[in-house]
Amino acid sequence: MNKQDWIDVTTDKNQYSLDHFVIPSHYEKDVSSILIPHGVIKDRIQKLARLIVNDTQGPLVVCCILKGGHQYFADLVAEIKKLTRQNGATVPLSLEFIRVKSYKNDKSEGVKVSLTDEEMDSFKGKNLLIVEDIIDTGATMVRLLERLSDFKPLSVRVTSLLVKKTDRSNGYTPDYVGFSIPDEFVVGYALDYNEYFRDLDHICVISDEGAKKYAI
Repeated sequence: MNKQDWIDVTTDKNQYSLDHFVIPSHYEKDVSSILIPHGVIKDRIQKLARLIVNDTQGPLVVCCILKGGHQYFADLVAEIKKLTRQNGATVPLSLEFIRVKSYKNDKSEGVKVSLTDEEMDSFKGKNLLIVEDIIDTGATMVRLLERLSDFKPLSVRVTSLLVKKTDRSNGYTPDYVGFSIPDEFVVGYALDYNEYFRDLDHICVISDEGAKKYAI
């Protein structure tokens, strides 16, 4: 997937007023705008699922990066299960869950990958699809891929719903991307700010009031 096939989201043309969509009342003052509405997210995932299925040969182990990736993971797997390859065959799936901790507040606190050798041993000789919610600097994913390579999977592909356009990026880009977004702290669709906002369907920009309210 080439970068020109990503959907480029900008604050100039893509921010929607909170009045245009339903926002839970407990978050009405905590987000400043809607960056990507829920319906647009769902439609984009259908396209990504088709691209992934077209590129897949044989069974696929779909690995969810917890916690933020769980909603994208669930919706993506649901779409992949509906599809067939060009020869009419469906893609056999197995599911794995990986916990990676990289954020404490709106600044990176470093990267901690909590995988046991026993968990990673099962990846040997298999085709992996890593499902992530957002690529920020790229440090988290690079370290995870380095760990996974030690256990000799047959192939590893990565899909991220979001890639942040930031000068802090190490240059890493996933195989499949939904949207490139501005360098803003976004929440919703299971992306959190100190464990809040996971119950918000749309992807939104957090407000100053929300950042202060939920800061640790």
